[in-house]
Amino acid sequence: MAVWLWISVLFLFPLPDNREATEMASRMEARYRPAKTLQATFLERYLENGRVLRSEAGTAYFRRPGKMRWEYQQPEKDLFLVDGKTAWFYVPADHTVTRVPAKQSEDLRTPLALLAGQMKISRICSRVELADGEKPLHDGEVVLRCKVRGEKQGAASTDELANALGNGGSDAVFFEIAPDSGELTRLIVRQPGGVEVEFRFENWRFDPPIPESMFRFEPPAGVAIVNGELTGGKTQGN
Repeated sequence: MAVWLWISVLFLFPLPDNREATEMASRMEARYRPAKTLQATFLERYLENGRVLRSEAGTAYFRRPGKMRWEYQQPEKDLFLVDGKTAWFYVPADHTVTRVPAKQSEDLRTPLALLAGQMKISRICSRVELADGEKPLHDGEVVLRCKVRGEKQGAASTDELANALGNGGSDAVFFEIAPDSGELTRLIVRQPGGVEVEFRFENWRFDPPIPESMFRFEPPAGVAIVNGELTGGKTQGN
């Protein structure tokens, strides 16, 4: 159910004999680094063993430091929000909201927290390279592979979100980049057991006027608040 780029982290240790990956990473870094807020439309797909089980769409918002808001519009309206400290998942149809400290969340949107803060890629990636075996969604685009570390590490703010990626058991993350613009067009989180979550992005806006209030969650009257673990949020069921 990120983390957007503050993916500059991906680019702090270029690999020998990997010049194209380094160039693409630097281009994406230059594209996203100046923005304090970001907005994009997204399509999210949840797959098991190559079969699409669920597809959802909406609009995502990012704000530094460490804030995300995912407004799901299709096939139903839901909300996933990270206010910097707490992750919230609100299902209006069920009149319930689940909350959990962001540092404990194992939600598969976590890699896109990179869009909302700066961190060291070495904390989440043991290696970054061209993913030659991955077919890009669009001809001419480049796919980078991040080999995720498995160990837990202490951190704060957006670093805590990054660490949740490793804690969730993900073995690889793939970023697809448009060479001409440096924009992120797709992100894939691939886990053991054939589980894969794909995010496709369009209509990026840089520094749109997003009010701070959009990253604060106020439970509506009559909504039950449940304290618990977001084991994948929308990506794990609902």
